[in-house]
Amino acid sequence: MARSFPWQLEVLGLAIAAVVVLIVGGVLAVDPEPATPTEFSQPTIDIGCFVSDPDASARFYTEAIGFREVTSFSVPGDICKEAGLTDGPALDNIRVLVLGEGAGATRLKLSSIPGHKARQGDNSFVPSQYGFRYLTLHIADQNAALARLKNAGVEPLGKGPVALPKSLADRVYLTCVRDPDGNIIELVGPKQ
Repeated sequence: MARSFPWQLEVLGLAIAAVVVLIVGGVLAVDPEPATPTEFSQPTIDIGCFVSDPDASARFYTEAIGFREVTSFSVPGDICKEAGLTDGPALDNIRVLVLGEGAGATRLKLSSIPGHKARQGDNSFVPSQYGFRYLTLHIADQNAALARLKNAGVEPLGKGPVALPKSLADRVYLTCVRDPDGNIIELVGPKQ
């Protein structure tokens, strides 16, 4: 039987450890379910909001909530009518606000038609009518969000912020506010 020296055992141990790391790393790096192609070109959605006062809404979403206005665009009346967006009026100066950075950032598009009077939905509570009812924004700090809301003159609804049940999320709070048209915005996150 060949005699081993301590340094040979150490090298052998390191070699075995390296092989184990490579094998385990390779196994863990393999995705058990291969990615399936999707029909969507990006995983985020843009949200369009028809507003009564675009300046007031842009101020609310930037100053009180924390979006950033990045651009604006218009859609001519003939395109709006052909696409089924309106019965003929153009959508001029659609203001684009973003929450986050890059192509995956949430985009909120505020649109209006000057002089147009739309029906006000029942925004008393989330279940007051069918349809998309509220936006949920995940925030890093309720205290910072409340300070920004206060500076913008926006009061939380109910007793916000309210602690969510621990079974749902531990030490996470919910604050609800309304935008200038009465739409409910949820701010969900911890207190720092």
